[in-house]
Amino acid sequence: MEGVPFHDGNIHDLIARRYVDVRHDANHRLQMHSSLVRRLSQERELEGHQGCVNSIAWNSNGSLLMSGSDDTRINIWSYSSRKLLHSIETGHSANIFCTKFVPETSDELVVSGAGDAEVRLFNLSRLSGRGTDDNAISPSAVYQCHSRRVKKLAVEVGNPNVVWSASEDGTLRQHDFREGTSCPPAGSTNQECRNVLLDLRCGAKKSLADPPKQNFSLKSCDISSTRPHLLLVGGSDAFARLYDRRMLPPLTSCRKRTAPPPCVNYFCPMHLSERGRASLHLTHVAFSPDGEEVLLSYSGEHIYLMNVNHAGESAMQYTSGDVLKLTSFSPILNGVELHQPASNVFRNGLPKRGNVAARFEKCRNLIEIAERSLEEGTDYFYGIEACNEVLDGNGCDIGPTLKHDCLCIRAALLLKRQWKNDVHMAIRDCYSARRLISSSYRAHYYMSEALSQLAKHKEALEFAIAAQSLAPSNSQVAERLERVQGDLAAVESERNSKPNDGAPRSEPRGERVLSLSDILYRSEGNSDVSQDGPRSEREDSDYDEELELDFETSISGDEEHDIEPNIVQGSLNLRIHRRSDSAREVGGANGPSGSPSSSSQNERIPYQPEAVIDMKQRYVGHCNVGTDIKQASFLGQRGEYVASGSDDGKWFVWEKRTGRLIKMLQGDETVVNCVQCHPVDCVVATSGIDNTIKIWTPSASVPSIVAGGAAGPENADISVVMESNQRRLSHNRETILYSHSEILEHFRMHEFAEGSLHPFECAQS
Repeated sequence: MEGVPFHDGNIHDLIARRYVDVRHDANHRLQMHSSLVRRLSQERELEGHQGCVNSIAWNSNGSLLMSGSDDTRINIWSYSSRKLLHSIETGHSANIFCTKFVPETSDELVVSGAGDAEVRLFNLSRLSGRGTDDNAISPSAVYQCHSRRVKKLAVEVGNPNVVWSASEDGTLRQHDFREGTSCPPAGSTNQECRNVLLDLRCGAKKSLADPPKQNFSLKSCDISSTRPHLLLVGGSDAFARLYDRRMLPPLTSCRKRTAPPPCVNYFCPMHLSERGRASLHLTHVAFSPDGEEVLLSYSGEHIYLMNVNHAGESAMQYTSGDVLKLTSFSPILNGVELHQPASNVFRNGLPKRGNVAARFEKCRNLIEIAERSLEEGTDYFYGIEACNEVLDGNGCDIGPTLKHDCLCIRAALLLKRQWKNDVHMAIRDCYSARRLISSSYRAHYYMSEALSQLAKHKEALEFAIAAQSLAPSNSQVAERLERVQGDLAAVESERNSKPNDGAPRSEPRGERVLSLSDILYRSEGNSDVSQDGPRSEREDSDYDEELELDFETSISGDEEHDIEPNIVQGSLNLRIHRRSDSAREVGGANGPSGSPSSSSQNERIPYQPEAVIDMKQRYVGHCNVGTDIKQASFLGQRGEYVASGSDDGKWFVWEKRTGRLIKMLQGDETVVNCVQCHPVDCVVATSGIDNTIKIWTPSASVPSIVAGGAAGPENADISVVMESNQRRLSHNRETILYSHSEILEHFRMHEFAEGSLHPFECAQS
């Protein structure tokens, strides 16, 4: 969209405005300036692997780049020459997923984690050759105590003795090189590795109100570089967890399964905290460079930024009750009657703060652009980005009236665009607008429309009635009220036409045999819709059968074997356990599979959900469905930009503060998984399904959002790409497989009693 007055400038402007103050490091500010980011283009392609490159990592000063691949080799590259220095045959028997330089070792120690559940340590000083010649060295340490794939490694700045590993077996382990260089394989009779720092094997949560008791797989972890006692983990549910290592119990043996320790904070966007969708999980978590924020990347979802709350802070926290308040009509919010807050602008509408008149006028122009997008029914994406610039980039400089108008416009645009979870973002905006101006019919009108999209017709009716009372002569409001009343009448009619008035059918306990069709095709898919009718008995009560379903698909190298091009591979592990009545009485909330038991007295104590930290910003446009190792990273020493790969072979860069898309580049033939910024320079390395690593530098002659600084129209191309990615996001992992029902037709009608269905593979051309 030409002429959008975003705040981008050039380096000359930045230098002209900089303060003469030693506390401001100009190099940090210039490293990833927008004028450089928008000139990023591919400079070099590093060849040296024979499989997908699943991991890339820079050393602390950026002189070396390390990569790990499906070919089970670690390659070390020179940054200055862009040449391969060493290629190490690691001895792993499955794909390498993670690699790290061990700090304070002169870059001589490197560590790897792989699909064979092993963590291996190597000393590069023992290498005798260069490139692929004479680079076979024995590992300095081999840790075999994990029982499933190792997905992520973490190191502590300044600590050369310890590495932490996160595995899909649900444990995070601490490996101290000073205590031993090996451990027995998982399942060994003499296994007594006391290196389990976190045992989360029964720590997954279905929802905010659900106690942690489900089977859990760890996918990612990170340690804060500014406060290394803080540990962030994410895995097979919607909640990232922050732990203080100083408060954790002593290291334990893997033989003893313990209850999940309490965490400092949970992180989860509010609209994802109550969904309980089995396919929703995290693929990557990361601290910002200053340790004040965290980044969460979800499979089948978007990327979210959140604050790390310090002791006593609760501004971004919410509880399960707050989720309900967001969509419930009430003239009182959070115990405070709605009213227009004290204005921070003059009566003439100009800000009280000086020297911001130009910025205020720019905000007006941006809102006009957004209004035109809404009226014309085109360029919803750019209208939303214009609103983001006003609200997230200049929100403190505008008055409540202008801010309210911008919130309502953005809500309307989100409801028109209808990308995944846009409706929930619109609800947030309507809620905020109501808090600013309680007499606003627009906030009530758009809230009613949003709730109708979620099939919450009763709540939508309440807001529609409120909107009509505020604007009785508005024809659009009258039409909305009539439409909601019709929707509600249709739902009631359909409900009354069902036999037995929708009463749940009872089945004899202990006699029901589940078919695979019952389990697989019961999924709610990826729908945001909830129905007003009563939930079934199965939804309101615990299952009598304990089901453990572990389903994974991949079109990358995150499986333990080679793959063919354009093939979707998957594995399904299904275990069915049936509990007797006595077991149900004793098993309690801690769940099955050897999880800690508690007394019947403790069972009667209701679970008190923890407060959770809500989202601060959302980043949309990419697609994260096909692989389980997709990263989201901060760019630059100040972390002013956010980057992620995508299933369409592109990688995206957003402005952290506003969520505005800055750059989109083609980084792979199929999927980009890894994006890592150089620690000092404006250089980015990416990798994915291709066997190569791409190096990106600001070498394009013309700044542009699309690849290579290409001149010409770019808005249409960007919109097409992002619309396509949104369609792909609407199908989660299960849906991708289910859409090819002939693959599962053989299994659908077969019934399975207690036992296991062993893994199988499926292929899609």
